[in-house]
Amino acid sequence: MSREFTPGRLDVVRFAEAAETLSGAEPLQAYARLSAELAEPAPDTPVQWEAVGAEHEGRAGTPVPWLHLIASATVPLVCQRCMTPVNVELQVDRWFRFVADEDTAAAEDEESEEDVLVASREFDLHALVEDELLMEIPVTPRHEHCPEPVKLSAADPDFEAAGAARPNPFAVLGTLRSDKQK
Repeated sequence: MSREFTPGRLDVVRFAEAAETLSGAEPLQAYARLSAELAEPAPDTPVQWEAVGAEHEGRAGTPVPWLHLIASATVPLVCQRCMTPVNVELQVDRWFRFVADEDTAAAEDEESEEDVLVASREFDLHALVEDELLMEIPVTPRHEHCPEPVKLSAADPDFEAAGAARPNPFAVLGTLRSDKQK
């Protein structure tokens, strides 16, 4: 790992020109937004990542900075069937192409297969790792086979009590009808 490149303030263009590699393994707690999604604290769970800079020839024949990001973490989420913690492995393997400004990134991101980001001298690689891992969280995390039997019925005592307290509307109509006949 080169000392001139740091993940918190990465000069993307120079990183790609030098074809450098950065890697790390940090505790999950270092990623606040990802930690907020957990079912329970994960004390010894590392987030492992590696970023590789590269230059590829662009449309105009000029070099374009690219970054290949690989990241992984196993996180405890809430199983949506049994509501107990389930360990879910999150994995990222993505390429990013860098452009000069936001307008170019917005225009080219729609039509390209790779993700397009804005090149910066102070790019936050940790934020990118966290963003990508957050996007890998499944919508409905669940066990393959839940460790506890799943209750498939719902009961709400307040709902039941409210229904019992109300008179049947047809019974009320029936009393009106019998009053008219008298």
